[in-house]
Amino acid sequence: MDTEILRPTSQADFARAADLIRSGALVAFPTETVYGLGANGLDAAACARIYEAKGRPSDNPLILHVSDLAMANQVTSYMPPFAAHLLTAFAPGPLTVILPKAAHIPDIVTGGLPTVGVRCPDHTAARRFIRTAGVPIAAPSANTSGRPSPTTAAMVHADMAGRIPLILDGGSCRLGVESTIVDCTEEGIVTILRPGAITCEMIAAEFPTIEVRMDAALTEADETPRAPGMKYTHYAPRVPLTVYAGVGDAVTAALRAEFMRRTAAGERPAVIASNETLTDLGEIIPSEHMYNCGARGNHSAFAASLYDALRHFDESDITSLLAEGTGPDGLGLAIMNRLRKASGGDVRFV
Repeated sequence: MDTEILRPTSQADFARAADLIRSGALVAFPTETVYGLGANGLDAAACARIYEAKGRPSDNPLILHVSDLAMANQVTSYMPPFAAHLLTAFAPGPLTVILPKAAHIPDIVTGGLPTVGVRCPDHTAARRFIRTAGVPIAAPSANTSGRPSPTTAAMVHADMAGRIPLILDGGSCRLGVESTIVDCTEEGIVTILRPGAITCEMIAAEFPTIEVRMDAALTEADETPRAPGMKYTHYAPRVPLTVYAGVGDAVTAALRAEFMRRTAAGERPAVIASNETLTDLGEIIPSEHMYNCGARGNHSAFAASLYDALRHFDESDITSLLAEGTGPDGLGLAIMNRLRKASGGDVRFV
């Protein structure tokens, strides 16, 4: 199968993509977070092709992408008022709400669960694509399972060439990490299952009388995940990753010592870090072994470049990656969540 990359500029372009969706084919499309691998969310056979193309475990749920609140109401059996409040406050945006699923939503979309994740992306091309298709579009990230999510059409093509017919090219994704996922199935409680750009603090500000809490990561191997990204290894580069988190000077010192130790042992490590850290390490690390994620503390810049950083050294002779972590505040929580999973939990606090 040939895989076309199309930058949509007309309604005819969106109609081509929509026709593919309605025929049961897969189309990758841009959002403000990462690129999604889309199928008709009402077609079980089409959704099965997502799992096949990605090599994705069948109990890992998909998210239904909708164009507006009216379509969101069509895919759930009940929309609690506080869930509608959340969608009104943050959608279109990087927020996925877990709700009781409508009876016509295929079980393959939900991983066999009675709930479904619903999201309205803050990307004009994505919403136009969904409106043109006329159906909710089921979509995980458009990468092979376990790999870093794609934030450009080229990244999608690297993983999906020959597996899908079309990639809609919407440029680089603005945010760079997946949506915040919140469970709204328990009355009066909002549980954050996956952190993202919509932070716990932002949600709590909307609900001064409702409990907003974080869910612990799943650890039981046989437990069905309630949302994407909760159970399986994700975002992993092709070589081992170790993350160092803490105060800036301490992290710089730890990265320096570990880089020198590995180099002396004959390894070829690379470092993913802030501009300040890389400047301090410039005398020992070749420039081609560095990836600059922006100014220290600029979580937006780090998030936007994170998955590119994790893929950057794929075709090089690098044997391991060392990364500077972030603080746990705001968007930093989402970045550390992704780095923890990408490293298989190899996070060292200094």
